[in-house]
Amino acid sequence: MSDDTYEVIIVRYGTRETTRGEVFLNYPLYHEPDGPIRMDYFVWVVRNEARTILVDTGFSAAGGARRNRTTVVPPLEAWARLGITPETAPEILLTHAHYDHTGHVADFPASRIRMARAELEFWTGPHAHRAQFHHSAEDEEIAALVAADGDGRIDLFEDEVDVAPGIRMLRVGGHTPGQSVVIVQTSEGPVLLASDAVHYLEEYEADLPFMSVANLVDMYAGFDRIRELLDDGTVRHLVPGHDPGTLDGFAALGAPLAGDAAVIGRRA
Repeated sequence: MSDDTYEVIIVRYGTRETTRGEVFLNYPLYHEPDGPIRMDYFVWVVRNEARTILVDTGFSAAGGARRNRTTVVPPLEAWARLGITPETAPEILLTHAHYDHTGHVADFPASRIRMARAELEFWTGPHAHRAQFHHSAEDEEIAALVAADGDGRIDLFEDEVDVAPGIRMLRVGGHTPGQSVVIVQTSEGPVLLASDAVHYLEEYEADLPFMSVANLVDMYAGFDRIRELLDDGTVRHLVPGHDPGTLDGFAALGAPLAGDAAVIGRRA
């Protein structure tokens, strides 16, 4: 495998049962019946022979318990099964700073972290307390980011950055001010890890926004940008951030995470 081509491992580490009315913004206005819907939680591993990168770090045991989330496999255990430990100091790409994406930052004290400047500035700024319905500014996750920033371990970008050969990170906003997506080259074509720019494929396909949104116009614009990337061939595979059907759309990884992981572009 060349230096600019990777395998992408999608790991389902958590889940919960909820309702459509709790998931989609202003759902009663659609005059459709409410009903159950599952939300899965994922972290992503991007690696080849030259480098290993974690995309988001999942929720911590304490963070998940506070919100009544079910852990399928603890992220630290899942990474360990893949041969990734804090001692290996993988680079971490944070798509945004919600608890279910930053819960293990403190467990990787030697890793460099990359994220959008707009995201860090919001969660460490004067308005973060207004978003406490979703994520408290006093949570240990934000404290860990502040500590990492103080240590000089966070690399910030504005709107777009080439992380490494074959890996690009784009800020789209919408869900949060700095919500970002990651595009990865694989042997099966370019993969877009949408994270929470697209929670569910249905959300994206039907323009059905998620309930937690910082800027609705930016969320719609993010949908449009992703469509353009797919239409012009820049991206071949779209990986949503919380859709329970995600693993079914790609090849099962098998051991050591049988049933809880899929892979795109296996390593040579």
